[in-house]
Amino acid sequence: MNEGHQVRVKVRTVHAVYTGDLFVPAKRKRFSDVINDPESTFINLTDVRMNDGPEKIEHLSLNKYLIESIRNV
Repeated sequence: MNEGHQVRVKVRTVHAVYTGDLFVPAKRKRFSDVINDPESTFINLTDVRMNDGPEKIEHLSLNKYLIESIRNV
């Protein structure tokens, strides 16, 4: 089992706003450590809602270069 914790985040891109859970591995302390990891181009979110809509997306990968802002919720 992967050790770490989930952080609920709101990610704003040019096209939409996504709210979902971002996994932060035990070797990282903050979600910003995951975002700033130079070895990864994408972040993975689970239990995602797009634009606060009713549809739930189980898993979504977002290109980090399309992110305008990200914050804890």
